[in-house]
Amino acid sequence: MKSSIRAIALLSAGLAFGSVRADVVVPVLPGSSGLSLKAQLGQKLFFDTNLSEPAGQACASCHNPNFAFTDADKTKPTSKGVDPTLHGNRNAPTAMYAAFSPAFYFDRKTGLYMGGQFVDGRAATLTAQAKGPFVNPVEMANPDPATVVNKVRNANYIDYVTLFNAIYGPSALSDTSLAYDRIADAIAAYENSPVFNRFTSKYDFYLFGKASFTAAEVRGRGVFESASKGNCAACHPSRPPAAGKPPMFTDFSYDNIGVAKNPDNPFYTIPAQFNPDGAYFVDLGLGGSLGVAGEDGKFKVPTLRNIALTAPYTHNGYFKSLRTVVEFYAKRDTKKRCSNPLTNDTNALTQNCWPAPETLANVNHAELGSLKLTTQDIDDLVAFLNTLTDGYKTTSPWTYTTPSP
Repeated sequence: MKSSIRAIALLSAGLAFGSVRADVVVPVLPGSSGLSLKAQLGQKLFFDTNLSEPAGQACASCHNPNFAFTDADKTKPTSKGVDPTLHGNRNAPTAMYAAFSPAFYFDRKTGLYMGGQFVDGRAATLTAQAKGPFVNPVEMANPDPATVVNKVRNANYIDYVTLFNAIYGPSALSDTSLAYDRIADAIAAYENSPVFNRFTSKYDFYLFGKASFTAAEVRGRGVFESASKGNCAACHPSRPPAAGKPPMFTDFSYDNIGVAKNPDNPFYTIPAQFNPDGAYFVDLGLGGSLGVAGEDGKFKVPTLRNIALTAPYTHNGYFKSLRTVVEFYAKRDTKKRCSNPLTNDTNALTQNCWPAPETLANVNHAELGSLKLTTQDIDDLVAFLNTLTDGYKTTSPWTYTTPSP
């Protein structure tokens, strides 16, 4: 009880966690006031750059709040690790609204895999996902969970021990396995908070009659929802699923949209111990994580909320601009194949072609690739997508409950 009171008192007094170490300073974010004690702990962990090996990288290094919790460095398609010479194979997805993804499961009615975390679904839940980057050798590079737990136990710049004991009970960090679970649980609690789940876009206010769309935005919404036009809402539902529930702009399924290998991906040139296939590496996505060929090349359908902030796009960061992604969806199958299979998106546009998909199997030809969109339609669709950026106002019009971690 005393430890719990002490922890709450320290937080209430505004103790400057990280004031000794500037790299652990936590920014003041929209919706961060009123966080639960567990979410506040998760926030400290999320921004703590001392929890990598060596120190220098935090969760926030690849999930920056100023860019909808994606990588702030837009010069590379994938993120560098704590070792700046190493890059992952995938573009860092937004961590916003990830809490709403259901636990990974197979839907027998539709025959589809749904939900989960990471773009290949390899983590069933948000808590399971939070454990991954700490021990990924090309991310935070800790050799094992025990190393992370020991850093938390022995930190001299944040009284983690008191905080963990206040939340999880006495000796909360004594058992290494449980302690690692609790570190992930606290981060998931933070990601379940309104900091990540804001619902403050212009579109949210438009649905409540509290904002007006421009003519282009109205037309763009029509293109987005029309089955004979973009049909984007088939995988990115834009209407409230039930009274009082905001649309998530994803159905949480997996799809192969036919994206090519990205020749600009630095993962291809990192040492063989991290990528033994070198330039021949093929990212199989969901099929790779499940070991099921029928799912090869499929990646999780992302939320389109804050899409204007989250470039580059797709699993390997192939597309640099939002308009190029939309054009790809519309014209992928109507343009000639590029003679160079490793053409990047800029050169592909110049040559008026698209390179072959990274994984030829399972490409979705039924819902995209040959959409009847005019240049005006594409422009209008981009205008509509820009209404999905949070921050139109500071307080959401929705009354909702964020899922529990």
